[in-house]
Amino acid sequence: MRRRFLSLAVACWLLQLACAVTLGAGRQFVLAPLIGDMAARAVGTLTLCLAIILLARRFVGRHRPSAAARLGVGILWCALTLAFEFLAGHYLFGAAWEVLWADWNMAQGHLWPLVPAATLLGPLPAPPAPRAAAGRP
Repeated sequence: MRRRFLSLAVACWLLQLACAVTLGAGRQFVLAPLIGDMAARAVGTLTLCLAIILLARRFVGRHRPSAAARLGVGILWCALTLAFEFLAGHYLFGAAWEVLWADWNMAQGHLWPLVPAATLLGPLPAPPAPRAAAGRP
C-alpha cells in the first residue's frame, strides 16, 4: 500500500476508535442503567459494527482501492482493533486478561467478536460504481 493511502486507512481506523469510545461511554452511562449491562452491550456492539461498516463503505467509495488493498485495509484495521483491545485494555485500563477474554464468549451473549469481524470484512465489498453526471448518457 502506498504511504498516503496507508495513512488515510489509519486515520479512518482512528475515527472508528473515536466512535467506539463514544458509544462505549453512552452505553455505560446512559443505556446500561436503563436496559441492563448485557442488553446495552449488545446494542452498543451492533451500533459500532454499523458505524464501522458505514465508515468502511465511505473510505472504499472515496479512495477506490483494489481488492488486494481492501483486504490489506481490513487486516490492518482488525490488527489495530485487537491490539488496542488487548494491550490498552490490559496495560492502560488495567482489565484482567480473563475479563478481556470473557468478552469473546458468544455463548454467554457477548457479541464483541462481531467488532473485529466488521473491521476485517467492512472494506472488502467493491466500491459502488461512480454516478454519471447529470445530463450525460
